[in-house]
Amino acid sequence: MKVLVTGANGYLGQGIVKHLLDNGHAVIATGRKLDRVDGRAQKIACDLFSVEEPYNYFDKPDILLHLAWRDGFVHYSDAHINDLPKHYALISAFAKSDIMTIVGMGSMHEIGFFEGSIKEETPCNPITPYGISKNGLRQLTQMLCKQTNKKFMWLRGYYIVGNTQYGSSIFSKITSAEAEGKSEFPFTLGQNQFDFIDYENFCEQVARAVVQDEVLGVINICSGHPEKLADRVERFIKENGYQIKLKYGAFPDRPYDSKAVWGDGQKIEEIMKKV
Repeated sequence: MKVLVTGANGYLGQGIVKHLLDNGHAVIATGRKLDRVDGRAQKIACDLFSVEEPYNYFDKPDILLHLAWRDGFVHYSDAHINDLPKHYALISAFAKSDIMTIVGMGSMHEIGFFEGSIKEETPCNPITPYGISKNGLRQLTQMLCKQTNKKFMWLRGYYIVGNTQYGSSIFSKITSAEAEGKSEFPFTLGQNQFDFIDYENFCEQVARAVVQDEVLGVINICSGHPEKLADRVERFIKENGYQIKLKYGAFPDRPYDSKAVWGDGQKIEEIMKKV
C-alpha cells in the first residue's frame, strides 16, 4: 500500500511512519518540516492546506492517514476551531478523488466526561475546543466517505507513554525535567484512571489498522484497561531509571477528566490477531 501521512514530523507521525515502512508499505510523508522523518519515506514538505489538488500532488496514494493537527495538547486553543474548515476542505478534496481509504486520527477527548469503557457507539459530548473539533471532523469525514463510497476509519487515541522530549504529554515533560537535572516534578494526586499505551505499541496498532480494510469505522488505539495515573507515572520513572520525584498535590486534577475511562479494545485486538 502507498500511504500518505500528514503531520509526519510530529510526535506520533515519526513512529507511525517508521512502523509502516518496517511493515513493507510505501510512505509519502508531508508536513511543514520533515527533518525527523525516517529517510526511507518519500518526503514532500509543504503547507498542507494550500495544496489545490492533493491527491495528484501527493502522487496518488491508496490511503490517507491524516495526523496533522495544531496545538493538540492545548485543549482550549482557538486553533482547533479556526483550522476545522481547512481540515474539512482537505478531506473533502480527497473524498472526491480516486483514493481508496481515508483515516483520521481522533482522541478520547471527543467523548467528553465519561466513566467506563468507551466503545464505538459511546455518545460523544466533548467539552473543549479540541474535543469538539476532533469530533466534528470525525462526523464530517464519515459523511464524506459515505457520500463518495470511500473506506472510513477513525483511530481514537488514548494516553501514550513515551520517553521522547519532543512530545507534550506528562511523560515527555518528565523526561525533559529529568534531562534538566530537576529533582522534583509538580504533579496532581494522580488518582484518575486512564488507558495508557506505550508509544511503540500505539504506532504499531495504527500502522496495522490503516492498511487493512475489513475492520472499519471508529477503532480505539488503546491497551483496553485502566490504570491509575500515579501508578503509571511512577512505573515510567522506574522503567527509565530517572531520579526525579513526583511532588503530589502541586496541581489540581483537570475538572473535565474522568475518574476512570478506558477504550474497548475488541476491534484493534481483532486487527492485531491477523498479523
